[in-house]
Amino acid sequence: MTGPEINDVTFDFTGKTALVTGATKGIGRDIALAFARTGANVCVTGRNSAELDSLRNEIEAMGVECYAYCADLSDRKECAQMAQSFVASNGGIDILVNNAGISFPETISNLDIVHWDTTLNVNVRAAAIISKIVAPSMVSRGGGCIVNISSNAGTAGIEEHAAYCASKFGLHGLSKVMALEFGPQNIRVNTVAPTVVLTPMGTQVWGDPKKADPVKRQIPLGRFAYPVEVTYPVLFLASDAAAMIHGAVLLIDGGTDARLY
Repeated sequence: MTGPEINDVTFDFTGKTALVTGATKGIGRDIALAFARTGANVCVTGRNSAELDSLRNEIEAMGVECYAYCADLSDRKECAQMAQSFVASNGGIDILVNNAGISFPETISNLDIVHWDTTLNVNVRAAAIISKIVAPSMVSRGGGCIVNISSNAGTAGIEEHAAYCASKFGLHGLSKVMALEFGPQNIRVNTVAPTVVLTPMGTQVWGDPKKADPVKRQIPLGRFAYPVEVTYPVLFLASDAAAMIHGAVLLIDGGTDARLY
């Protein structure tokens, strides 16, 4: 299932260049394709070169440019080289979507420090490194927009997700500081924080009703999100329609945060 159809929503990013990390799967892929459909040239990065080539071919078939760079964002040098390459090849970036994320579910008692480091490096440090490199090019182009893809795990704890929650809480804090520092340079920074999203991986993990139903019961709307329900808010935040929205954390959680108990 791809989720509900959303009609009569029009965005135009013709002439803009968007960089999407973690673009080969799930939410990132959906966002990258959406920017291409709305006229943007797209820079995509991921760890699988074959998947990147497939995505690039699909994007270029829409008549826009696509630049692909295979990188492991847990490696700070690869992360920096990727961002520098995209800035150099495009003369700058207008829209940055820090989407790449990773999780290793495990209890704190069984915490693997390598998993901890990898999670923090991909989910927080990479966003900081890439934003640091991309932001000056946005300034030279008159401004830009950064959207960080977080989770409602950045607002409350989830058992067996210590590193993931720590990384998403950290990403929220990073985003707030970025908003303070980049705002005067006409770079808007916002964060979206979805609940479980039914990407192919999300469907596989949460496909068992015995596991999913207790979680859905905590969501007032009674269901999980679909990728398109994250993609459209990202497009909105990147558009001029959101020109005064800055430093916000937009929850896409079906009302979960409204519940006290």
